[in-house]
Formats: sequence, C-alpha cells, structure tokens
Amino acid sequence: MELREALTQIAEIRRQMAKNEVFRGYRSAPVAVSGLLALAAAIAQPAFAPDPAQNIGAYLTLWIGVAVFSMLSVALEMTLRLQFTRDRAHLELTRLAIEQFFPCVVAGVLVTAVLARGDSQHLALLPGLWQILFSLGICASARLLPKAIFVVGAFYLFSGIIVLLGASQGVSLSPWCMGLPFGVGQLVSAGILYWTLERRV
Repeated sequence: MELREALTQIAEIRRQMAKNEVFRGYRSAPVAVSGLLALAAAIAQPAFAPDPAQNIGAYLTLWIGVAVFSMLSVALEMTLRLQFTRDRAHLELTRLAIEQFFPCVVAGVLVTAVLARGDSQHLALLPGLWQILFSLGICASARLLPKAIFVVGAFYLFSGIIVLLGASQGVSLSPWCMGLPFGVGQLVSAGILYWTLERRV
C-alpha cells in the first residue's frame, strides 16, 4: 500500500513540475505553414466557393480541410519528436498540452456540426466563433508556452468578436475574415515560438 501511495505521489510531483515548465513540442515551421495555408485558402475561396451562403458545403470543405491539414502537420511533427525522446517530463508536457487544447477542438467540431445544419445566417457565425474558440484553446495552453503567446490569444478573441459583428451583414463569409486572422495569428505564433524557443543566440 505504501509503495502505491509513493508512486502516486511521484506521479503527482512530476505532473506539477511539468505544469511549471515551458512546452517545446510546438515548433515554428508547422505553425507558420498553417498561417500560409490560411492565406492561400483565402485567395482560393472565390474560385472554390464563390458564394458561400449558397454553397455551404464547398465553404466548409475548404476551411475544415485547412484546419485538419494544419492540425495534422503539427501533430505529425510532435509525434516525430516524441519518437526520439525518452524524457518522461517531455512526454508529460505533451500530454498536458494536448489536454489543454483539445476541448476547443471538440467545441469547434460540435458548433460547426450544429450551425452547418441551419441556414446561411447561422453559417455566417462560424468564422467568428472559430476564432473565439481558437483563442480559448491558446489561452488554456498558454501557461505551458512563452508568455508572449497571450498576445496571439487576445488577437484571436478580438478578431473573432469583430467578425461576429459583421455576421449580420454577411461580410463574415468573406475569405479574408478567415484568411487574414488565421494567417496573421499563426505567423505571429510561429515567430514567437522561433524567437523564444528555437533561435540560437
């Protein structure tokens, strides 16, 4: 019994130590790629989904495809890095980072599934809501990341609110209401990650 309690206490100590460390699993390259991909999707949207309100499927396919590809590229890079480490602290940090960000992904999927079943007026809420949910995900995992990442979380929150305000006029479905915030936000995030975690002085 004492051995089990000791192991539980050790696991809890490791977990508490991991919470106070900086997670280095997010790398600047895949994050920058996701930002460039968002800008490319904004350029492609007029050809791919010229009238999003009348072509909900094409609009969702484009932007969900961008999100999935971006998440997969980050996840692949994290997985490859994990293959070459036996550091239990890094493994614990990775698990914590996923736990903290994952709820915003689930919320985004559920909100999208609900609003996509409605009319185009409901669809117009999605770009702003996606940005706000992404902001919450960043803020939830910010304690494991460089402090400057809070600026990116605040940026997504602000841009999401602005885009929501434009939803009633239908402007939120403009390609740049998605491409610009996510492009700028991800590129700034990549810059922060590179400057604080990867740059060699």
